[in-house]
Amino acid sequence: MNTNAAGAAGDTGPGKESGTGPDIGTDIGTGSGTGPDILVIGAGPSGLATAAELRRRGLAFDHVERHDGVGGLWDIDNPTTPMYESAHFISSKRLSCFPGRPFDSGVADYPPRVEILRYLREFAAEEGLSDGIRFGVEVTGIARDGAGYAVTFAGEGAPGTGMEPRNGTGPRTGPRTATRTYRHVICASGTLSVPVLPDIPGDFDGDYRHSATYRSIDELRGKRVLIIGAGNSGCDIACDAATAADAADLSMRRGYWFIPKHLFGKPSDEWTVTGPQLPARIMQWGAQAILRLYFGDLRKLGLPKPDHRIFETHPLMNDQLIHHLRHGDVSVRGDVEHFDGADVVFRDGTRGTYDLVLAATGFRHAVPYGGDLFSDHAIEDMYLGFAHRKHPGLWAPGLIELNSGAFGAIGQQARLLAEVLADEATGTGDLARTFLDRAATRSPDLSGGLAMDSSDRHRGYADSHALHAALAAEMEELGLDPQRDKLGGLAG
Repeated sequence: MNTNAAGAAGDTGPGKESGTGPDIGTDIGTGSGTGPDILVIGAGPSGLATAAELRRRGLAFDHVERHDGVGGLWDIDNPTTPMYESAHFISSKRLSCFPGRPFDSGVADYPPRVEILRYLREFAAEEGLSDGIRFGVEVTGIARDGAGYAVTFAGEGAPGTGMEPRNGTGPRTGPRTATRTYRHVICASGTLSVPVLPDIPGDFDGDYRHSATYRSIDELRGKRVLIIGAGNSGCDIACDAATAADAADLSMRRGYWFIPKHLFGKPSDEWTVTGPQLPARIMQWGAQAILRLYFGDLRKLGLPKPDHRIFETHPLMNDQLIHHLRHGDVSVRGDVEHFDGADVVFRDGTRGTYDLVLAATGFRHAVPYGGDLFSDHAIEDMYLGFAHRKHPGLWAPGLIELNSGAFGAIGQQARLLAEVLADEATGTGDLARTFLDRAATRSPDLSGGLAMDSSDRHRGYADSHALHAALAAEMEELGLDPQRDKLGGLAG
């Protein structure tokens, strides 16, 4: 799992520092023009990175988080997270950090969720962010209001209620709803809030649910388990099932390219920045040849042959599953056709009996509280993955799907966003106007020369190197320093 949604839980630990935060007062108004004109929604990776950049520029802003602490989806105690105990980054730590803020040297090449949460909480502490966040406040709606956006809140201490932020010091009482208008609304709540659960015909006697509800390997013990979907989460859970379940099957409707996490002793994704920089088609041919030599013919293990070139779908960074397939701990089944009591019937006519079916079938790229301001494929609404093309002042850093780590791109987006808002607030406004004009008219190619898959899963999908390079180029064209030396080689 390599994701960046907002929301967190738990009110102890490094995320609860006594920083100074922005001065948001005890009553920030009800949309009448008092208080900050900027709102940040979410205290996960995107919200924290954006808040830090705004704070460095001295910009006043409100910051809300519906849960009780920072960390977003990487906090497994967050009630709405899809996180599970065995989750790790699928990109290496070198390519998965905020610009200029590497993980500690002692952290594993592919950090586990607890290290990622620690990293985020330490970032919040060092930047002095938590005291300025109104925890326990949810955004329930956004609508146009003149030149700005009317935001409806629910929760004690919501902006406009006359109450100070709730920051882990105990419950408060008072108004629980409010509406306030902002010039800029930053939706930093990620891409994993709306699970897609297939409507499979028939009735199933067992437990059928989305993998977003899965937390622990203990849920699999003593059960016959089927996982539908071979994305990175599906493969992770299949590996859990291989070691704990009575029987474990993985349903795949198409073939994918499996990539080992290390090649020649180095994290595989690091070769993309330290190896020779080749045209996309040559790189794909070479990578496919290396993988055939490394793994052999994976069809012998029951895996379907990929129907696309490597890197044209989200990479499957999992060689542990190959281990379990070779040892008979898990089996591959075809696409599901229907349920029949305790059985699942597959399209090839075979069937299996299961107690638990987990659908690791992804999420809809949506902003649920955004109303009609965002489309059903919200990623496609955004310029450079964070600036709304049709609604100036509406931003969504982290609303991206990449083939490598997202934190670096999020950090770049946050910095550019803050520069635009700072210019509008305290500068000539020329930089802000230029950027917004470009956001409304430009459509840069973020494919990196790859023919991205046409499935819904990959609509708006971007090559990580291409996005980093485009963000750096945008900064340079606006007269800003992109600080390429902090990007780990991703922007060239």
